[in-house]
This record gives sequence, structure tokens and C-alpha cells, in this order.
Amino acid sequence: MIPNPRARLVSPSSAGFGLKILMENRAQQKDYLHYNHTDRCRNARWTARESFQFMYGRPWQEVLDFYSHAVNGRLSLSSLLGTEICRDHDDAETPLIYNSAELNRAAVKDKTGRWARANFKIVLSYHGNSFDGWQKQPGLNTVQGLVERSLGKFVDEKKAQMLKDKCLPLEGCAVVAGRTDKGVTALRQVCSFYTWRTDVKPQDIEDSINSAAPGKLRTLSVSQVSRIFHPNFSAKWRRYLYILPLNDGENMEPDSAIWEDVENREEENCVKIEALNGEKCVDGIHDNLVLSPNDDELVSADKPQTFSIRRVNQLLRKLEGKLLSYKMFARDTKASRNEGPPTECFVYHARAAETRLPCLEQGVGRSVMCVELVANRFLRKMVRVLVATAIREAAAGAGEDALLELMVATCRRATAPPAPPDGLSLVDVGYTEFDSQICFILND
Repeated sequence: MIPNPRARLVSPSSAGFGLKILMENRAQQKDYLHYNHTDRCRNARWTARESFQFMYGRPWQEVLDFYSHAVNGRLSLSSLLGTEICRDHDDAETPLIYNSAELNRAAVKDKTGRWARANFKIVLSYHGNSFDGWQKQPGLNTVQGLVERSLGKFVDEKKAQMLKDKCLPLEGCAVVAGRTDKGVTALRQVCSFYTWRTDVKPQDIEDSINSAAPGKLRTLSVSQVSRIFHPNFSAKWRRYLYILPLNDGENMEPDSAIWEDVENREEENCVKIEALNGEKCVDGIHDNLVLSPNDDELVSADKPQTFSIRRVNQLLRKLEGKLLSYKMFARDTKASRNEGPPTECFVYHARAAETRLPCLEQGVGRSVMCVELVANRFLRKMVRVLVATAIREAAAGAGEDALLELMVATCRRATAPPAPPDGLSLVDVGYTEFDSQICFILND
């Protein structure tokens, strides 16, 4: 056997020591990438770390408590925002979304296959902080896993035998309108379940799910609907609400003196960026990325620490009524979905307003900013990135078209890191045409 000249004998202890040294060297040499914004607010705009700290360093427990009360029916969004809206989940309206001719053709078919099964629409409410998201994952406490285990007792004999033969647990299959991430609450999530059994009653399904996790998961309604109904593909819009807890005196216009100081330091920062890049600072350098060996290099104590909710509202309203590609505001999406229609969303409604959290007992709740977003679809983490970026741009004093301009950025680092999931809730899913007058926030 010819020895490998590159091979060396290394003892386990020395190997571990060498690995430790290598990791320390890599940590010391870590580079930070920042998007090279070129507008007048570039020096006032928070870095990703600053934005993260600003969003996460807040009293989120009060928001979580409100959502817990809302899930259990003790409080409502009407008590938060002072507006009552008509829900779009009436069972009588569900068949209207289908083509009548197709239903007539289905009526004359033999009742076999999918036409012989009973399809149930289930409206759920669950507290996001109590689960690891909707999607079922091994070893995690997910909403889908809990719901499907509760539906296992209603599957037909054929499916039950198939699951037994494959050594799989006895579970039903729940199809959902939109998967929520870990920590995201849903106040009216819609899912569906079908079975070929004819003895299953809506009340039985409701009781089974309600007993799975009392106080954390609640069934609002169960009804038998058309076999063509699909909670995701049949939906015409989704409504999300984000609640951001405010600190005292936070909703104010940033001090104009800060902007003067920021603009005076523009040339100084350009010199610093040139030194980091090793070449002249120009627009579009390194695909609009700035390389920094230390994140502290671009952090300034003079940056604004407050933002205007009025400005956030102005930024968001510019998105209304437009079909745009939100790929810069998405996270964790596949490369194949980064271009074209798969990233396009039509935003019907985007507003922000200040209010106070309602209290079960007498007293005044904390001031919060509420952001209401309605669109035909949302990309992964899109709402949380939009909220965080709108707040960052408002604090930096960016123009009203700042979010629109970021749509054509060359890198996702142009937008802020996602806001905490604690403040986000899926409020409703609509199956009829969207009505702009049926919203919680209707400021002018």
C-alpha cells in the first residue's frame, strides 16, 4: 500500500485543538454584508442588527396575552380596533364560489370516487406561541399534527386499513388555507377534511379538536361543504394583522437635528466605506453590497430611535391596488420561485394605526401600532419583513415610495430582517370578492 504523502497522523486531542483554532480564526475573520443604499437616508438607516434589536427588544408578553384571550373568545379585534367587520365564512356563501354548470354535471354523476365523500370546512383559532407552526414535523408540537390526530377517528375503513398496513398512525388529512410559522397566531384559520364515512357529524369533529389542546386551540365552526371546496385554491384573499407594542413616547416624528447631523457625516462615511471595499465608493458597487469586517463599523449612536406611525401608514398605502413582485420581501423561498409570477402579489389593503390593547379588568392597556394587510396571497415571511422594513424606513425618514423602490433592489439585504412572529396573526380568509370598506383600519 502506497502511503498518501498528504496524510498526517493527528491525535484526537490535537485535532480538537486545531479545529478550535480554525473556528476562532474564522470567527475573527467574519465579514458582514450590508446593502449599499444610495439615497439621502443611507446613514440614518438601521443595519440588520440594529433593526433586529429594535424589533425584538420590546414587551411582547402583553401582545401574546391579548392573542391568548382572543383565541379563547375573551377579547376580540373589535375591542382592539373599535371596528366590527362582517365575516366571510357563512356556509351559505361557500357554494357561490363554484361554477354552477360544474356542480350540475357533478349531480348527475354516479356517487363514486371523490363525489361520494363528505367534505368538511373547519375554522380554527390557535395561539401561535403554544405551537411550532402549522405544518406537521417529526418531534414538534404543530397545529396540523394535533388536528390530524383528532381527525383520525373519522377516517373511513379503507384508509384506516391502509395506514395500518404501512405502520402509520391513524390520522386524518387536513388541507389548510395558509401555513403559519412558529409563533404566529391564527384567529380564523380555514382547513378542510374529507371522509367517505356517512355517519360523521360536524359537531363530532368540533368536539374532538376542542379536546386536543384546551385554551390553545379552538374550533370556531365545522360545516359540510361542496366537494369542490379547497381552503387554499378557493380563497380570494387573506387578511393579516401585526401588533407592535410601543414604548412611551415612541410614536413621534424624529428630531430634525438628527437629519442635519446625518447629512453632515455623509462624506465621512463614504471614506469609511471606500476603506472597507478597497476602492472608490460608487453606486452599485459589489452588486450593491458593502463589505464590513465588523458590524460596528456602520452602527451609529446618532441614528433615530423613534419612528412615526403616520409615516409607516403612508409607506404601506403606496402598495395598495398594485400587482408587484415581493421577492425582496420574502425569505426562505426556493430559487425557482425568485422570478416572475410566483413572487407577484396583489395587495388590496395596507394600513397602520395606533391604538391601545384592551384589558379584561379596569385599566389602560399598552399603546400599540397595528398593521392590517390584505392580499390575494403572501410569500414566506413577507408580512413580517414588510412591517420591519416599513418601520426602518419610517425611522430613517425615507420618502413615501421607499417600499416601492426596494422592490427592484438587487439583494434581499436591502430589506430588514423579519419582525418577531409574536405580533403576527392570520385574521381571516375570504372566499368572495374583497370589499375595501370591510376592514379594521380605514384611516384616510
